[in-house]
Amino acid sequence: MQLTSVEDLRGIYRPPAGPPVDKVIHRLDAHCVDFIAKSPFFVLSTANADGVCDGSPKGGSPGFVEVLDEQRLAWADFSGNNRLDSFQNLVGNDSVALLFLIPGVGETLRVIGRARISADPELTASFNVNGKTPRTVLVIAVERVFYQCTKAIIRSKLWDPATKVDRASLPSPGTILAGISGGKIGGPEHDRGQPERIKATLY
Repeated sequence: MQLTSVEDLRGIYRPPAGPPVDKVIHRLDAHCVDFIAKSPFFVLSTANADGVCDGSPKGGSPGFVEVLDEQRLAWADFSGNNRLDSFQNLVGNDSVALLFLIPGVGETLRVIGRARISADPELTASFNVNGKTPRTVLVIAVERVFYQCTKAIIRSKLWDPATKVDRASLPSPGTILAGISGGKIGGPEHDRGQPERIKATLY
């Protein structure tokens, strides 16, 4: 049976009450600021004007996402693959969601709001890393913040060392890319050059 309405869903799921509702706020309080300051990783979720979605991992040293005030945060876009999937979505639909994680911590922090892409020289210069300045900075106007409990992390055992997967058990990046592209990119040459390529383009 396919569920196609809120009524269908509520016929199976009881309405939220208590903590799940109370955990939503509309600003970045001191606890949110502290969580974001300690986070080295978040997932950026966007959708284009037609509703086609994208989720993109973003990482940096803790504090790489800066809280400007209780209603705004900012993140600098450094070197990437230049596909611009997220940014192309944002120029047509400024809705955005960010999911922050901290290694070893079970809780996550979800920030939902509206984003604008800025190339303001003063703003981009303020995010300089290792002598390199980002091309743009994403500024998010915060609308809702949700503090998520530990259940998903506990179920996944994400931070449990015993569940760590040996990278050698998977095909190499070059092998995967070659398979995806029908041999147009990837292969052993890609794998040989990857360490230096990442080092040269990290920022």
